[in-house]
Amino acid sequence: MDQRVGILLDHKMYKGIQRNKTGYEHIGLYNKAAKELHLEPFYMSLLQMGKKSALGMTYDGKRYRLARKQFPKVTHNRAITLKSSLIAKLKNLAAASLVFNRLNRFSKHRIHNIVASSPSLRAYLPRTVKYSKENLIQAMHVHSSVFIKPTSGSVGDGIIKLSRGDDSSSWSLYIKKGKPLRKGRKSAQAFIHRFIKGKSYIIQEAIPLATYNGSPYDLRVSVQRGDKGEWQVTGIVGKVAAKGRQVTNVAKGGKVRKCEELFQASGFSVTDTKHHIGRVALQLAHHLGRKLPHLADIGFDIGLDKSGNIKLIEMNGRDQRITFKKAKLTKTFYRTYFTPMQYAKYLLVNKQNRATASRRKR
Repeated sequence: MDQRVGILLDHKMYKGIQRNKTGYEHIGLYNKAAKELHLEPFYMSLLQMGKKSALGMTYDGKRYRLARKQFPKVTHNRAITLKSSLIAKLKNLAAASLVFNRLNRFSKHRIHNIVASSPSLRAYLPRTVKYSKENLIQAMHVHSSVFIKPTSGSVGDGIIKLSRGDDSSSWSLYIKKGKPLRKGRKSAQAFIHRFIKGKSYIIQEAIPLATYNGSPYDLRVSVQRGDKGEWQVTGIVGKVAAKGRQVTNVAKGGKVRKCEELFQASGFSVTDTKHHIGRVALQLAHHLGRKLPHLADIGFDIGLDKSGNIKLIEMNGRDQRITFKKAKLTKTFYRTYFTPMQYAKYLLVNKQNRATASRRKR
């Protein structure tokens, strides 16, 4: 069996491999997983690909070496591809290699609509609509608090939280850490419209999140396909908003905590809550996986309200697993690398078996 598995990285990350400067991506864990599974990792960048081969990095257990090789039969995509030239190169790679997580950047509104198409999953969604002046006016009538988010943003950039004041005529806008802006209804609407400047945004009902030491928290749930091709929950970790902030993103000062600690502080049953979150996360992954081809490695941001009810905040198509490392969940952190490599081996074996069966029929 061909043991080579492609791992597609952003070019900057790829260039940093030999200097051990790959940001949040811990390449050594791919190497460890590959050794355990008797696979050969081949690190690639779209900028160094030809029509049938790529100049990439191999690892021999001691050092990385540059080598030009034909496209591997299976590739795990960890690169964000937005430019048309890179999209064309990815399409060319996918014609020769089975690329899982080929698409990993999705509109928040698209994911919301896919989940909403399932009657059994609809209850886990906060109310979400595309941004428009009319929808903002309507949302401010219906909800006491909403988030205005970019449809394809990440790490909490560009998010506004809008909350009604005690007198019902004033509104607070939370944009950055510190004191919120206080404005009247129409002034708040005008400010938000100027802030957005015609970009694609959504309006999402704000969940009254459970809190830890007075700060709201949510959960990152890693859901991946493994050695039998089936979805599994690899890990759950909590993210607590920094003091004075309304978003939990670690990039915005959020702190990671083990989920057990958060559930205990909120008075939730640790065992029951973890089981419930895992069950819902798997249902979401199965449904989304049927609608989005080659989906295999995702992270859900899931919120719990103060009664423990579950709401899906968003799906991350390229899960930044570093939250598990920061929470000192070392074994779980490794499993988030090991599981996709198990899935890659599963795909390799299946592909080899199909090729063998096809030859026998001739």
